[in-house]
Amino acid sequence: MTHLFSSFKLKGMELKNRIVMPPMCQYSVVAKDGIPNDWHFVHYVSRAVGGTGLIIVEMTDVEPDGRITDFDLGLWSDDHIPAYERIVNAVHKYGTKIGIQIAHAGRKAEDANPPVGASNIPVTEKWKQPRALTTEEVKEMVVKYKEAARRAVAAGFDTIELHGAHGYLIHQFHSPAINNRTDEYGEDLSKFGVEVIQAVRSVLPEDMPLLFRISAIEYMDDGYDLAYSIEIAKKYKEAGVDMFHVSSGGEAPPGKIKPANTPGYQVPFARAYKEALDVPVITVGNLKDPNLAQKTLVTGEADLVAIGRGMLNDPYWALHAEEVITGKTVPPTPYKRGF
Repeated sequence: MTHLFSSFKLKGMELKNRIVMPPMCQYSVVAKDGIPNDWHFVHYVSRAVGGTGLIIVEMTDVEPDGRITDFDLGLWSDDHIPAYERIVNAVHKYGTKIGIQIAHAGRKAEDANPPVGASNIPVTEKWKQPRALTTEEVKEMVVKYKEAARRAVAAGFDTIELHGAHGYLIHQFHSPAINNRTDEYGEDLSKFGVEVIQAVRSVLPEDMPLLFRISAIEYMDDGYDLAYSIEIAKKYKEAGVDMFHVSSGGEAPPGKIKPANTPGYQVPFARAYKEALDVPVITVGNLKDPNLAQKTLVTGEADLVAIGRGMLNDPYWALHAEEVITGKTVPPTPYKRGF
C-alpha cells in the first residue's frame, strides 16, 4: 500500500519516502549576489537530518533581475555552482534527494527597474509597470533557463523543477489574461513554456526527472480554469515534463473565486492532473497533519505530498510524522534520546 513512508522512484531518482519540502523563498537573508550562504546551508541540511525524502531548493533565478527581491537566489553564473554543490553533498549524507526550482519572476520582480514580462500588464496598478520582452529577448530567455539547468546538473542536484505557477514568467506566458502579445508567443500561449522545457531537457541526464510546478486555476476574475491548465500541461508533458507539482493562483489578487486555504484544499487539483495526464503528481497546501498527508497517498490522489509551512515550523516534521503514523521512527543517533 502506498503511504508516507513507502519509497518512490521516478526515472533515476529514488526517494526513501514520499515527503517533499517544497520551494519556499527565504527573502530576509542577505544573498545579494544570488549565492546561498550559511543560512541556506543550515536551512536545507536540517530538513535532510529531519527525514525529508525530497527537498526542492527555493525559487532560483536565471538572471539578477529575475528575482522577486535582491535577497533571493540565482544560478546565472558558474561562480554560483560551488555553494549549491556544498548543500547538495551535505543533504545526500542523510539519504535525502534534492532538487532546485529554476525560475524568473517576470512582472513580479519587485526590485527590477523595470521588471520584464510576457506583456506590459502590471499585477495591479500598485505594482511596477513591466516592459514586454521582445521576441528576440524571449528566445534569449530560453537559453538562460537552459544554462541555469546546466549549472544545476554540475552542482549535483537530483532533479530540476521549473516554476510555471504563482504568476511568475512561464505562468505569465501561458495565461490568457496576462499575455497580450501579438507575436508567435502570443499566438501559442504554451510556446515559451514548451521551449524552456525542451531546452532544459536537452542538458539533463536522460535518467534525471524534470518536474514542473503549475497553478491549476487562477483566482483573478476572468482567470483560467482547471480544464484550460490541463490542456496546457498536456503540451508541457509532451515537451518533456515527468511530474507536475500542482498548486494554484498567485497570479494576481483573488477576485470572486478565492482560495479556500483549508487542509488539503488543493488535493483535488492534483488528482485531476494525475487522472487526465497519467503522470505522477505532487500535491501541496495545508497538509501538515500527518494523517491527512497519509490519507492523500493511500487514496491515490497524489504520489508525493509537499509540506511547506509545517516544515518551516518543524525541521523534523518527517520524523515526527512517522511517530504519529507508525508509532516509531529512527532519528539520527545523536537525537535518539529525544524520541
